[in-house]
Amino acid sequence: MTFVTQRDGQPLFRTTHWSLVGRAVEEGDASLETLCQQYWQPVYAMVRREGHDIETAKDLTQGFFAKLLQNDWLKVADQEKGRFRTFLMTLLRRYLVDEWRKETAAKRGGRNEVLHLDEKFINQLEVTHLPPDAVFDRHWALALLETALAHLEKETGPDFSLLKDCLTAQRGETDYAELGQKLSLQEGAVRVAVHRLRKRYRLIIRQEIARTVGKEDEVQDEMEILMQALS
Repeated sequence: MTFVTQRDGQPLFRTTHWSLVGRAVEEGDASLETLCQQYWQPVYAMVRREGHDIETAKDLTQGFFAKLLQNDWLKVADQEKGRFRTFLMTLLRRYLVDEWRKETAAKRGGRNEVLHLDEKFINQLEVTHLPPDAVFDRHWALALLETALAHLEKETGPDFSLLKDCLTAQRGETDYAELGQKLSLQEGAVRVAVHRLRKRYRLIIRQEIARTVGKEDEVQDEMEILMQALS
């Protein structure tokens, strides 16, 4: 895997999702289950948008990832053919069109659960009139940001709970003096800390996106798709 280094020395390309796919095919690597756990929300949201009720969508989501983990499709995965996000969406379309009836019938009442599906997310999900692909992209973007925030929180430590709102605050919305009192820091030091935190957040997002593509020149395109999906 080629590593592209940023100005601060942080590698942009770490172990990519395509690398996990390749290793899973060869070794049955359990780390692929973690990857699937990250993608279940956009998959479930797209299935719901296709008109399926909650229980059927849960069955279909479990069935889709069960089949994926069996490597039936992973053996033909080729990172040169596109991005992991697009690859997964294409497989989902094929699954819904060709196989959902028999898979659902087999699992109804006795679903083989390969993933933990957060009931809070399921109950709060609002089915919109956006196209299914747009629904997938939006929840892919939200899941990716959630992963990036978790990495950032782990790096930052206890102060993260006080600083995290600064990541999305608009100009003039952050009271640096008040925040400094809570952190026992001078206002100037807080401004520097927030600036560094935002910079690090952007880099982690790029790193997470880089894991889903096979080529460096696709990273910026995916960044733009992420921003469009969130707008």
